[in-house]
Amino acid sequence: MDKAKEQIEELLYNNATSFEIAKVIKKNLDSYFGTLEKRFQKSSGKDFLVQHTKHIDGILQIIYQASMREAFDSYMPMKHSIPIALIALGSYGREQLCVYSDIDLMIVYEEIEGYNIKFLIEKMLYILWDTGIKLGHRVHTTKELLEVSKTDITIKTALLESRFIEGSKSIWTETQNILNAIRHDNPEEFIRLKIEEQKAKHLSFPLTMEPNIKDGVGGFRDANLVYWIGKVLYNTDNIKQLPSYIVDENEYRIFRIALEFLFRVRAALHLISHKKEDRLRLELIPRVALLLGYKHGSKEQIKFAKKVTQSLRIIDLYCSLWIYEMSKTKVRLEDKSWLLPPDETNMSLSALLKFLIANAAADFTANPLLIGALVRCKQPSSLSKTILENIKKIFYTANAYPIIRSLSQARLLGFLLPPFKKVIDLPQFDGYHHYVVDIHSINALYHLENIKDDNIKSLFDELNNDEKALLKLVALLHDTGKGRQKDHSVIGALLFKSFTQKLDFQENMIKLGELLILHHTLMSNVAQREDLHNEKTILDFVSHLKNKKAIDMLYILTYADINGVGNGVYSSFTSKLLKTLYDNAIEALEHTELIDETAKRIKKIQALQKNPEFLSLNKTEQKKILSIPANLPFLRYSSESIVALSKKAFGTERYRYWIHNEEYLSLEIVRQIPINLGYLLGRLSYLEIGNMEISKLFDDLKYFKIDYTTKVTDEDIILINEIIMLSFDPSLQTVIKKPEILSSEIDINCEHSQHYASMYLHTKNQKGLLAYIIDIFDNLNIDIASAKIHTIKNRTRDMFLIEKNGNFCHNIKLIIQKLTENV
Repeated sequence: MDKAKEQIEELLYNNATSFEIAKVIKKNLDSYFGTLEKRFQKSSGKDFLVQHTKHIDGILQIIYQASMREAFDSYMPMKHSIPIALIALGSYGREQLCVYSDIDLMIVYEEIEGYNIKFLIEKMLYILWDTGIKLGHRVHTTKELLEVSKTDITIKTALLESRFIEGSKSIWTETQNILNAIRHDNPEEFIRLKIEEQKAKHLSFPLTMEPNIKDGVGGFRDANLVYWIGKVLYNTDNIKQLPSYIVDENEYRIFRIALEFLFRVRAALHLISHKKEDRLRLELIPRVALLLGYKHGSKEQIKFAKKVTQSLRIIDLYCSLWIYEMSKTKVRLEDKSWLLPPDETNMSLSALLKFLIANAAADFTANPLLIGALVRCKQPSSLSKTILENIKKIFYTANAYPIIRSLSQARLLGFLLPPFKKVIDLPQFDGYHHYVVDIHSINALYHLENIKDDNIKSLFDELNNDEKALLKLVALLHDTGKGRQKDHSVIGALLFKSFTQKLDFQENMIKLGELLILHHTLMSNVAQREDLHNEKTILDFVSHLKNKKAIDMLYILTYADINGVGNGVYSSFTSKLLKTLYDNAIEALEHTELIDETAKRIKKIQALQKNPEFLSLNKTEQKKILSIPANLPFLRYSSESIVALSKKAFGTERYRYWIHNEEYLSLEIVRQIPINLGYLLGRLSYLEIGNMEISKLFDDLKYFKIDYTTKVTDEDIILINEIIMLSFDPSLQTVIKKPEILSSEIDINCEHSQHYASMYLHTKNQKGLLAYIIDIFDNLNIDIASAKIHTIKNRTRDMFLIEKNGNFCHNIKLIIQKLTENV
């Protein structure tokens, strides 16, 4: 700065132009801004902003002096006699000027004969503009100030933050007298308008994952409002000077730490953006965190973002308490829904909980005095039996949300709901959730108690009181497992179980709550990612829940959960998808056998995903195995056997087969082209089948496993090889003996499921029985999706799942006729 002063002195001596003076100042500014990041490392927070403010003061003082020297030359009068004063406004006036914020400057003057004041002001402004400084300026005579302040609340606010920079002290003294008159001019109206302005800003900038740390909830504007009201009512220069009955020393210390941190965050935001930036966007978090001294990595970024949210909420809390305390006698602030605290003083936490519960018949908003009572009440060292009983009662009230919201504002939820402690202020960097975990969860509770969908509302109304209370608690605690290494649903279910046991919920209710938390993302994921008209999809979904009550409650929970994510996330399209899944799931409940099979399949898949042999396969091969449509392999085979079978199938182009002849003859065939199964079984009908399995695999492959009851000779093996290869010729036929089957031994169900019909056959064992059935199916072009053939005590117990392609269900009479025509 000193070097710039010397250069300007030399330029003035040589009668340089204003533009040349501006070029020197601009060069100095560019150099200065280039060093700001290093300066920030040494001194951040409010000190950094004060130093930056002082540097800008120095620039303006140089410009003032240069303008006066150029105007008056060697006839320069005493500066206090020149009727001009430079005055800082806004954040610049508060000495909180951030790096790329506009410099709010007011030039106050008096018209005195002999001074060409307007020329002097223009000279200063031209130099300022030529330097490239982002200037917001006002020019007024002292006499205009009072009237100007009445025209706009923003102007009055800026004037309250006036600070002298340079010029005539007498003009500044006169300005201060007028500012004092402005301060006393209708303070009630000023406070009312500023509070309304604050409410509007909070609606525009709620506390999200990308908070606006200037205008949003808990931002600098909230702290400014405390200062402005304090200035108007008490003429204080900072918040700390407010009376102790308004601002408690300990509370101010907590507030000041949070504010100081946000000063650092805002300055870092400006420095890395190289522009005025007040929204902490997700993509900026890594660089801001690094500049503030956090290490590389997501854990450090989470730690940083969590502290930002925590600081904003602390500022929001104490500002709301102090603003109300200062304003309650000046402005009518009461809201019809406000709940005031009881007249008693120093109430215990337990007593305040009882008071909240007693007033939860209707929705309410806790008055700041009530929030203050919660903040300042004596907190016990642990949760007593009485407090636990009251916590449980919260969820049995008609309006648990306003109670939980009040406890959250008072920063008490971590103590009262221990599972909640780790997720308070916890960020969610998934690009989906708009809010930190605890705010999202509280929003979910709100939407649970304020259901707009008539179908879902009727389901909720059908629940009994215990179920409603349970669902409210589930909505609040469903994400408490986040922030840990393991699956948050699993951890959340364990935390829920532990806490609800302390609340003395019934065991069956606890298990239901665990189930809902364990699968709280299931319905949303299936509805938005899967084919809702695929039977396997629906059965997979239902197998996790198994009964209508659990499906109903998960449907309601999913509605609340998605609505709690953010405005507009729950759309009419989402609603339609969820309703379709719900309707299909309720319909599928009739098929209990299939649901049980699907549940067993899911369990086997979970075991597979931990199996070393499965994990050694590449991702494509793993995906193929998990996509096998048939349940049979998952029900009958071990994880190792499923992997072994799949390895056999990988790479099959036409067909492959294996003949085993250890204890008994066993054939395994994997085919892609059609097989003449009737011919194969007919040629081998002299052998007795003990078991046969047919399963669809992946890549249009089908697997056949046929176990016979006896071992064969080596000569037979040669013949069987030849028969298998001939079985891929569809033109070949063989004579098959007709078995004896009674119509009562056949059970056909064309409504087995959406895509499959079933046929059960319980009859005496006969050679050629299976060959005859398969031959009928082949002739009618009936496709067997899956088959389980088992013989015990000379009786066969056969089950066929058949594709609904029209050939089976349209030919039931013909099939039964052919099967029973030998009786």
